[in-house]
Amino acid sequence: MTTTATRAVPLDAPVRSAERAEPHVRAAAPYSNPYLAGIGLGLVLLAAFVVTGRGLGASGAFSSVVAVAVEAAAPVHAAGNDFFAGYLGTSPLKTFLVFEVLGVLLGGFASGALAGRLHRRVEKGPRISTTGRFALAFVGGGLMGAGAKLARGCTSGQALTGGALLNAGSWAFMLAVFAGAYGVAWFVRRQWR
Repeated sequence: MTTTATRAVPLDAPVRSAERAEPHVRAAAPYSNPYLAGIGLGLVLLAAFVVTGRGLGASGAFSSVVAVAVEAAAPVHAAGNDFFAGYLGTSPLKTFLVFEVLGVLLGGFASGALAGRLHRRVEKGPRISTTGRFALAFVGGGLMGAGAKLARGCTSGQALTGGALLNAGSWAFMLAVFAGAYGVAWFVRRQWR
């Protein structure tokens, strides 16, 4: 006779994806090795330089789309604004970065589907509400977007592309990103335990 031992799990313990899955959903595949993923990202960056003559970046794609939207809504304002004027004259559909960002979205969706990680849920710690999680994500995303414009590039453009080109400003940017993340993580760490 065999018996199955059960273990007591605290109510606030994190739930693994296999335990959380419904019976008809297969268990998620393990995450990729971060070192191999980093090498793959480096190869993608190299391929971007070889194929397009430029590196990776995402904030330029959003700037292109926003500039065209502002021009459609207020053409005089867009033409008189130095920031928007730099992006006008070319359709966003002729911009490599727009298609790069679309590829990242589609690739992320396909990767999640293949790994069995497409689930409708909010990833959060046990001590924060869904509304609180969305609020923190919105504030964090806004700060990163504003920082990307002030730094003249996002983490992919500044850290990856600029870092690969050994730009001193890009290295300073990345060190500031890590320092800021570690500094803020101390204040929100309890939300994830």
